[in-house]
Amino acid sequence: MEGVAFASFTSFATKSLLFSSLSPSSIITRSQKSRKNISPKPFVTLLDYGAGNVRSLRNAIRYLGFKIEDVRTPKDILNAGRLIFPGVGAFASAMDVLVKTGMDEALCTYIRNDRPFLGICLGLQLLFEYSEENGPVKGLGLIPGVVGRFNSSNGFRVHHIGWNALQIAKDSEILDEIGDRHDYFVHSYRAIPSDDNKEWVSSTCNYGYDFIASIRRGNVHGVQFHPEKSGDVGLSVLRRFLHPNSRGTKRPTQGKASKLAKRVIACLDFRTNDKGDLVVTKGDQYDVREQTKENEVRNLGKPVELSGQYYKDGADEVSFLNITGFRDFPLGDLPMLQVLRHASQNVFVPLTVGGGIRDFTDANGRYYSSLEVASEYFRSGADKISIGTDAVYAAEEYLKTKVKTGKSSLEQISRVYGNQAVVVSIDPRPNGEVYAWYQCTVNGGREGRPIGAYELAKAVEELRAGEILLNCIDCDGQGKGFDIDLINLISDAVSIPVIASSGAGAVKHFSEVFTKTNASAALAAGIFHRKEVPIQSVKGHLLKEGIEVRI
Repeated sequence: MEGVAFASFTSFATKSLLFSSLSPSSIITRSQKSRKNISPKPFVTLLDYGAGNVRSLRNAIRYLGFKIEDVRTPKDILNAGRLIFPGVGAFASAMDVLVKTGMDEALCTYIRNDRPFLGICLGLQLLFEYSEENGPVKGLGLIPGVVGRFNSSNGFRVHHIGWNALQIAKDSEILDEIGDRHDYFVHSYRAIPSDDNKEWVSSTCNYGYDFIASIRRGNVHGVQFHPEKSGDVGLSVLRRFLHPNSRGTKRPTQGKASKLAKRVIACLDFRTNDKGDLVVTKGDQYDVREQTKENEVRNLGKPVELSGQYYKDGADEVSFLNITGFRDFPLGDLPMLQVLRHASQNVFVPLTVGGGIRDFTDANGRYYSSLEVASEYFRSGADKISIGTDAVYAAEEYLKTKVKTGKSSLEQISRVYGNQAVVVSIDPRPNGEVYAWYQCTVNGGREGRPIGAYELAKAVEELRAGEILLNCIDCDGQGKGFDIDLINLISDAVSIPVIASSGAGAVKHFSEVFTKTNASAALAAGIFHRKEVPIQSVKGHLLKEGIEVRI
């Protein structure tokens, strides 16, 4: 993942310790235990320099039977048996970290000696000569060529987010089990194939035009997609790198993966019920209580169990929304953090979390920035952060002053983690009769604001939101279909991906939204929780309608 800027390794290390009492590290290193006390599981060395969510990669590595050693010094790179570099952040700042720590020379020596290496996303891009991101910026120079930004002028949305197909260019041991299946990408910059680097290229991907999806030369591998977020397909890539002689089981697929798939997202709204238990719930127009004498909170299951089931059922992403939001102290939301930690152990597709992410001051007068709040969520397993109410206030202020202060939650988080990690949740309702104006709301739909959905979408894109989750209060829970007019209004206004939400009640509603709008994804909750419409039924229907989806 790429961002606009990237904090230094030292500052990230400091932030990682800030809430250590909330998320004790489970990383096992040789320095923490003597070799005789460690189980005989093999080790892999991880070059993690401090930003983004690498918890899922750690979980995937452990899931495959390996323990992790973290790079602390350049010598750790040279001594590695197998090295994984999950690059996140911005190209220039990442190179700055590598150069200042001396890890650039160690990394080049390691790779030139044909040692087992896997670079992921930016970890692939840094191998090239230079990048145009805030540049040109010089890279490690191990592979000829340039890393450039996607061009949105051809109608393709930037970022490239979602499940896309690979075109295999040559034999690559780690791609052996992919076949005609999709992998998960999330990036704005890509390495460009050329005659000078073609001997490195093991696969390409098409998003408007071809870009390098993976490289391989000898024992050196790199992938632009995220294997730790690509389900069983991605796990097979990691398995083949970690266990070179292993063989997985190829699953039969329906149809041939050829392009970017439409995403089907399962959303889990949850909160504590009146007994204090954390439950998944769902309401009509955001009313989550049963219409009974007891008026109890509707209980549709446990969040960790349901997220695991939706992963097995084929959900392309899982979204968590804490609708209580711990409004007075978001970082006291230990249940939410625990849900993320446990879910990410067995759910290897992207996880989005929302609810209460903003600047705040606790009862002791201690100020916490939205970046600090988001950082703890990322470290706990989130891949994307969803911001609702705070984004509305930031957009209103920006439209009033036309000044980007850099202090809004959107700007803070996107500056460090990249705007592809920031989702803005828009909750409008039609206001008007002849010419409908979609009025935005805050605080879970309880309060209207003097800003429309169109104006809000345009403003948050300028404030560096990377994706929009578009709800519609009047459609929510009605099962009559998505608000097509609203989705067209917003998706035509912005160049970032739009997720359609609110109103799905039948499989035909998914094909309708994908054929009548430019929505990149469609989200549903209640119909999945109540097992009225299984995820696989949705995908089977979309395939029959000629709409590409991940199987």
